[in-house]
Amino acid sequence: MFVGTWWSLMPPIVAIALALITKEVYISLFAGCALGALLTAEFHPWKAFDTFFNTMINSVDFSILMFMILLGMVVILMQESGGTRAYGEWATKHLKSKRSALVATSLLGVLIFVDDYFNCLTVGSVMRPVTDKYKVSRAKLAYIIDATAAPVCIIAPISSWAAAVNSYVPKGSSMSGFQMFLSTIPFNLYALLTLYMVFFTSIKGIDFGLMKVHEDNAAKGDLFTSGGEAFQNMEEEKDVTEGGKYTKGKVSDLIAPMVVMITTAILCMIWTGHLNGGKNLVEDFANCSSSESLVFAGLVTIAFLLIYYLPRRVIGFKDFMNSVPEGGKLMMPAILILVLAWTLKGTTDALGLGDFVRNSLNLSPSVVRFVPVIIFLIAVFIGFSSGTSWGTFAILVPIVVNMFSKSDETMMILAVAAVLAGAVCGDHISPISDTTIMSSSGAQCNHLNHVQTQMQYAAVVVGVCIIGYIIAGFTENWWLTLIICIAILTAILLAIGKKTIPATAASK
Repeated sequence: MFVGTWWSLMPPIVAIALALITKEVYISLFAGCALGALLTAEFHPWKAFDTFFNTMINSVDFSILMFMILLGMVVILMQESGGTRAYGEWATKHLKSKRSALVATSLLGVLIFVDDYFNCLTVGSVMRPVTDKYKVSRAKLAYIIDATAAPVCIIAPISSWAAAVNSYVPKGSSMSGFQMFLSTIPFNLYALLTLYMVFFTSIKGIDFGLMKVHEDNAAKGDLFTSGGEAFQNMEEEKDVTEGGKYTKGKVSDLIAPMVVMITTAILCMIWTGHLNGGKNLVEDFANCSSSESLVFAGLVTIAFLLIYYLPRRVIGFKDFMNSVPEGGKLMMPAILILVLAWTLKGTTDALGLGDFVRNSLNLSPSVVRFVPVIIFLIAVFIGFSSGTSWGTFAILVPIVVNMFSKSDETMMILAVAAVLAGAVCGDHISPISDTTIMSSSGAQCNHLNHVQTQMQYAAVVVGVCIIGYIIAGFTENWWLTLIICIAILTAILLAIGKKTIPATAASK
């Protein structure tokens, strides 16, 4: 009755609307999940409960939850050993201004391109003490983390995202999945322009909209802009980031575990890809098991820290063991939101959201030059409603490949790029997206504060992308499109900067 119809859009729409109205994420996601279960069971109470329960069990990726807990343990250990404090002192000596702290955070986000989950949680834990030092609001930190996570992964050939896109290209297409992924990079306007905007606004000190309110409050000492609880939260953060009772920590106590984790994750991805049939480096990454690799990397890092910390007595054995529950406690808010977000996606899958979109996407030949911008907007809507870019890839990539594979290869590449860009955009601004949730968690920022401030920044890029994909549809020329888009975005940001730089400069 409701499957494959417009009703499949209602659960995510209700969840998103309630989240923005009530500012309560948990109950909003739960309401969306409950509505999805009721629609799937056609409002039969017991069947709805059974659907909700089983959908949650089947939708949860326990390997990601395990990795989050392991990463939480690593973060706690780095803080308790004094490594975070030592890094903060080192960074304070070398990063002399708020601008340099923002640029350094952005660069670290770009460098961690293997996986967006790893990026979101790692950049926040490493850079949070430094950005706090220079009074960068938690909303701004969360934006930088989120804007250098998925947008970097979707243009990085060696990443779990490249492997995902490769797997969604149907067999029999005119080029391999990896070749297509490489070809889409210059046309992935949202990812490229978002990264450009992050660095441009960081260097120029430009803030606007709600973000400017957060930055102005941060300049006065309120990093959270969350009412009377802000200063209490700041004091709790201070106790953690100062490194507890251990003061022997060095910068290497923070850098070494990060290097071990990144190296192990990459090597494990290559190995699991080889075991799954990969015959070269490209195929290894295409066939890798990223979740399993991240969990293994987390376990190896914990073992490394056991050997690295205890003999040097930078942390006691009892405190090391306490990192297990403390790491889980640190990540619990993000885990709860993730579980509900995954369940919501499971209910929309059961309601046939993908089938509804496929049946609705019927474009006439007269609008072929507008296909890229239409596809981009559809992908934004699906990504925003479902909170998943990978799910959007799975729905739309096979459709656009089949549309153009035998007729216009360039338009096929452009349309696939529009899918990838739109999916990342929708995922980027969605309050029910896992990467958005983990960016909030990594920055330890109020989730809805992050969503509301990020939406306004993303809206500027979306407007430029709409113009860009119209140009690309007619010219099929990536460099001309990209140059025009960068020029337009630069002009917009400079115009905004003329009104906001005086206030922003005062907050430095």
